[in-house]
Amino acid sequence: MKKVAIVMGSDSDLGVMTATIDRLKSFGIPFEVRVISAHRTPAAAESFSKGAEKDGFGVIIAAAGKAAHLAGVLAANTIIPVIGVPIKSSTMDGLDSLLSTVQMPKGIPVATVAIDGADNAAILAAQMLALSDSALSEKLSVFKADMAAEVEAKDKKVSEMFK
Repeated sequence: MKKVAIVMGSDSDLGVMTATIDRLKSFGIPFEVRVISAHRTPAAAESFSKGAEKDGFGVIIAAAGKAAHLAGVLAANTIIPVIGVPIKSSTMDGLDSLLSTVQMPKGIPVATVAIDGADNAAILAAQMLALSDSALSEKLSVFKADMAAEVEAKDKKVSEMFK
């Protein structure tokens, strides 16, 4: 199975990105975690993304706040999918990060999840990898069925409260 790269612009993003790590572990997906800054270590960002496919990665999840150019810089240098996680900053409640991540020029797509949407980034990465991995596809099917069952149980409980 291909690995997922979790790349953060700062170690301060780790609190949010723990959800990605936990979700990938729950699906049994191998991953590596790195701190690489698009602005402070641009050569490292370029080198990492240019070598990502050769290094066995199938998806890159890039988390960054404020200017949040990390996902775009990584996507510019690789053909593998990049998922951006805009991190909520104190400046504009993460809107700056969201817009910096999602507004990419033609030819450099970045799939972008919600502000601090680390769990969904992991699920999306799993769905991408599952296209060529039937065992992972089955794990995702069970995951979705479990979510549906949880909602159905809550629906029954709430409905009973008002009969």
